[in-house]
Formats: sequence, C-alpha cells, structure tokens
Amino acid sequence: MATASAIPNNEPTSNASPARVDMKLEVVIIPVSDVDRAKEFYSRLGWRLDADFAAGDDWRAVQFTPPGSGCSVIFGKNVTPAAPGSAQGLYLIVSDIDAVRKDLLGRGVKASEVFHGGSVFAGPDQPYLFGRLRVVGPDPEHRSYQSHVSFTDPDGNGWLLQEVTTRLPGRIDSGATTFASAIDLASALRRAEAAHGEHEKRTGQRDANWPDWYAVYMVAEQSGKELPQ
Repeated sequence: MATASAIPNNEPTSNASPARVDMKLEVVIIPVSDVDRAKEFYSRLGWRLDADFAAGDDWRAVQFTPPGSGCSVIFGKNVTPAAPGSAQGLYLIVSDIDAVRKDLLGRGVKASEVFHGGSVFAGPDQPYLFGRLRVVGPDPEHRSYQSHVSFTDPDGNGWLLQEVTTRLPGRIDSGATTFASAIDLASALRRAEAAHGEHEKRTGQRDANWPDWYAVYMVAEQSGKELPQ
C-alpha cells in the first residue's frame, strides 16, 4: 500500500505564480436540422465562411465567423447531440445597434425592434435572452449594455445583439484595445467628437490638440477607464 508521501500530485512546489496562459474562446457549436439551409442563412448575414468539411454521408462541419469576431460558430451533421434550435442567448456585441439592425433587415433577416429592459430580468417575453420584459426602443439614456435586438436562424437558435460602447472596467486586457470594423471605428470617432465638443464648451476655448484628446477618450472608452472631461 502506497504511503501518502509516495502519491504524486500536481500541486506547485513553490509559491511562485505561474505565467498566465491565454485561452481564447474559438468555436461555439449550434445545432441545426438542415445544414444547407443554415449555410444559406449565415451566408446571407454576411458572415465569413471558413470551412465546409464532410466525411462521407455521416459527418459534416460548416464554420462561419461574424465580422470582427474572434470566435466562430460551427454547425453540421453529427457535430453535436443538442436538439436543433436549442442554442439560445447567443450574444453578438455591436457598437451601433441601429446600423446593424438596418443591415440585417436589408439582408432579409427578420429582426426585432430595438428594445431595452432596464434591470428587469423576468417577464412574459422571449425566454433565455436578456430582458424578458421588453420595452420598445433603445435605453433612454443610451447606456452601454442596455439596448438590444434579437433574431433567430431557421431552426430557432436565438441570437441577441447587445450595444456596447463603453466597457465596464477590467473587461479588456491592457493593450488589447481594437476596433473590429470601420463601422466600429467610425462610431467611436463620432462619440469622441461629441464628447470633445462638450469638453470645449466647458473649457470655453478651442482645443487644437484634439487628435490626442480623441485617442485618450477612445482608449478609455474601450477599456472601461474613466473618460476624460
């Protein structure tokens, strides 16, 4: 019989903190009943088709990536035991929810009206998605994380657009601020322009160094830091 001292363990042997290893969410599996129908739908969304692999008649995997996303979705045949349409509450973060909704409608996708729910998480509306008590229209104060649009794929898998313009503190690693698309960058520039206009009103003078002010504002907004005044 082995003694306790002879049993190996994986505990660290020193108090030194190990270096952090990045773990990036790469793929989310969504269950569908008709692979070709789903492929046509996600193509129509304008998402990038990365792969369509098959092994005989028993297995097929199709991968799409939303614009600007570091995570992809895979669906196919025999890639998940989940029931078609059972994936719900799949979040897509956008910086301009009205522009993205307009784009979806232009692609023939049935999207909900923009809605908000405040801090109410229970109610009669669509289950499993944020804001089960939906109030039509964007958040009155246009707060980050509060305005939404929902849509479903042909199987009923539920997607939720969430407008995020200013991140909560600590949500983005230092030095990781990026803009996923020209639309995101343009929206950030417009917000910085509006904030800079208020800054000039408060100071009562023109600020010739506005590029630096814009840069500081946009980085702070994306990283959840205090915005310059």
